[in-house]
Amino acid sequence: MFKNTSQIQSTLTGYRDSLHKIQRLLKEQRLFSLKRGLYETDPNCPGEVLAGIIYGPSYLSFEYVLAAYGLIPERVYTYTSATLRKNRTRQYQNHFGTYLYRDVADAAFPHGLILKQYQDRYYTIASPEKALCDLLSIRPAVSSYRMFCDLLFDDLRLDEDELYALDAELLIQLASLYRKSNLRHLSKFVREKIGG
Repeated sequence: MFKNTSQIQSTLTGYRDSLHKIQRLLKEQRLFSLKRGLYETDPNCPGEVLAGIIYGPSYLSFEYVLAAYGLIPERVYTYTSATLRKNRTRQYQNHFGTYLYRDVADAAFPHGLILKQYQDRYYTIASPEKALCDLLSIRPAVSSYRMFCDLLFDDLRLDEDELYALDAELLIQLASLYRKSNLRHLSKFVREKIGG
């Protein structure tokens, strides 16, 4: 269970120096720092459950989600998440892994999300369609449709079978929310190759 410094201090009323006791709990690995002032008590908590707690509002997306759904061949060890109006990339490293956060378009942020559960906790993850749109939105714009196809299959190395199995209608709907040239190319690609 995650807790902030105040919540932990409230359980340490018998200690004169509760901050020193927190440091000792961290050293004994009975408490794990997520970031300054925020801690996790369960050393076995899956890292993806913590992504939205460490920095928010956010949801898991980009390469992490594409790898999880089998759209890209690489294993991704960084928990990549989309944020809203932070205006900079943030990264955190802790016991549970590396967490990277990047902004996406305001209009696109709340769409195409899935709520997942781990025990009594919930976390948010992008659908595969949303993760692809998010990733394409932060990639440098390509100037032609042909270059876009190269981006999909040579650069990102998307699995064609998995890509063609995505929901074409949802891809087109999501792509329209970003106002980016890569997403306009995606809409064209989907209409020509997947249908929609």
